[in-house]
Amino acid sequence: MLRDVVVALSEGLAITIAPHNTMLTTQEAADLLNVSRPTLVRLLTDGEIAHTMRGRHRRVLLRDVLDYRERTRQERRQVLDQMTADAEEDGLYEATSTPRRTR
Repeated sequence: MLRDVVVALSEGLAITIAPHNTMLTTQEAADLLNVSRPTLVRLLTDGEIAHTMRGRHRRVLLRDVLDYRERTRQERRQVLDQMTADAEEDGLYEATSTPRRTR
């Protein structure tokens, strides 16, 4: 892990190291997932990501955000694998067409 940190720093990338029990604001969690804050709030409201309320403010554990990100990555991978298998089964990879001349 330290090697990865050194490589990232040498490439000019920013590095943050934080314990998984770090509490994030909704904006911080949204930035980490690369979604808008309203989208993140919808995910929290729908129960996709666990959260707690501190007064009127939602707080999210870094661990829960990272778990959600990994879960969605795995789901996307499975869907893409299934789409690839379906395309192979239907023979779409063997189907070729000669481009038509447009001029």
